[in-house]
Amino acid sequence: MNVLLWIIAVLLGVAFVAAGVMKIVQPKEKLLATGMGWVEGFSAGNVKLIGALDALAGLGLVLPALFDIAPVLVPLAAVGVVLLMIGAVVVHGRRGETPMVVANLVLLVLAAVVAWGRFGPYAF
Repeated sequence: MNVLLWIIAVLLGVAFVAAGVMKIVQPKEKLLATGMGWVEGFSAGNVKLIGALDALAGLGLVLPALFDIAPVLVPLAAVGVVLLMIGAVVVHGRRGETPMVVANLVLLVLAAVVAWGRFGPYAF
């Protein structure tokens, strides 16, 4: 189970760092042009903030345990991902973007598994 939790955390970490960096680096207009219609409802600053939260959560899922520095941050980062995904489900649900809602729910469940495992029976 420990190996499975590591695999999930690393995959989520890579995905969230990549998504976060993309939101930070690219202008809102380019994100909109690439199919991220949800950015219409947010200011450019808010999109960058969401990107920063994504990237920090992604780093928090892996780095604390990898370097054995405050590994309790891993399940806390997983809870942060759960909260981010709740927000994403709400936004995409309001826009009627069902495939994105499903994707967000899958990420939410994976993050919840990491939080459960690392807070509970498979803590570091």
